[in-house]
Amino acid sequence: MKIKYTLLHEEKNTKARIGTIETNYGTVETPMFMPVGTRATVKMLTPEELYDLNSGVILANTYHLWLRPGEDLIEHAGGLHQFMNYHGPILTDSGGFQVFSLANPKDITEEGVYFKSHIDGSKLFLTPEKSIEIQNKLDSDIAMSFDECPPASASYEYMKNSIERTLRWAERGKKVHRNPNQSLFGIVQGGAYQDLRKFSAIETVKLDFDGYSIGGVANDGESKEDMYHAIDYAIPYLPKDKPRYLMGVGEPKDIIEGVIRGIDMFDCVLPTRIARHGNAFTSYGKLNIKNAKYKEDFTPIEEDCDCYTCKNYTKAYIRHLVNVDEALGGRLLSIHNIRFLIRLTEELRKAIKEDRLLEYQSEFYKNYH
Repeated sequence: MKIKYTLLHEEKNTKARIGTIETNYGTVETPMFMPVGTRATVKMLTPEELYDLNSGVILANTYHLWLRPGEDLIEHAGGLHQFMNYHGPILTDSGGFQVFSLANPKDITEEGVYFKSHIDGSKLFLTPEKSIEIQNKLDSDIAMSFDECPPASASYEYMKNSIERTLRWAERGKKVHRNPNQSLFGIVQGGAYQDLRKFSAIETVKLDFDGYSIGGVANDGESKEDMYHAIDYAIPYLPKDKPRYLMGVGEPKDIIEGVIRGIDMFDCVLPTRIARHGNAFTSYGKLNIKNAKYKEDFTPIEEDCDCYTCKNYTKAYIRHLVNVDEALGGRLLSIHNIRFLIRLTEELRKAIKEDRLLEYQSEFYKNYH
């Protein structure tokens, strides 16, 4: 079956809402944070560890899996769930973000995008149809439409032409989508331009997707204000009976701001990326475990955290691991960071249910630096 979204409660003071998404691999609650498993693995974590973190949907990357090991091999293995032994819901992105980071503007055509492989420099060509074909074979629960990812600095004229092409690509991709058990999401673009965000949202909804994403909000050079405006400009035109996904966002404050504005789904590589550099999320802001003050600190990263790391290991030990380049240090911090963001969304759902989200926001911001 395709996913089924159910709206359960709307917070009375904001646009925030609680819902569920029913999938072939279980029902998940929203708002939620989705860990990123780019190459069919959330870096350094096993599926069993993800279950322990109360992870629901995870992401995999179409571009990377297309190149290695290839969509045909994964299809032969029984699809992504079987291949990576993750028996929860999986979302695959379209590959667009990676492609556009590798392509030159002149190589973006109406038909598709020419670019060079980041592995060996070989010439590649990706179209909306090919992106959907790959995702059909990967057999994720949710597939994403192939869209152009223009930079935040793009001019109004460029952005207008870009979203019009993205709409044509979305329609082309939808026409070739063949997997009856896979939902397909449309993507709203438009940069920081209010009228373009509105236009993109309205026209994307006309194509009748299973869910809607707000893209182009995690690009380099975009301000937080522009990100929040992009959500505000698009949300009024997205249907209430389908999930809303803010792509590539994982800073705690940005998740809270997104939820307040009506977003249901978030993803980001941030929790595992900063972990590999010795950083941890806490309720008081990011903690750099390499700092000398933690050398003899025999307390957990966060006292009230229920993750495996905080229940079993101290800052002093994790600092030692990170400073001598032991992989376990990054693993333990990754476990904590992912659980921190999942726990944040659990707390947000509770606050929404009790209609006290703004109170929760105020309390969180007072402590978080």
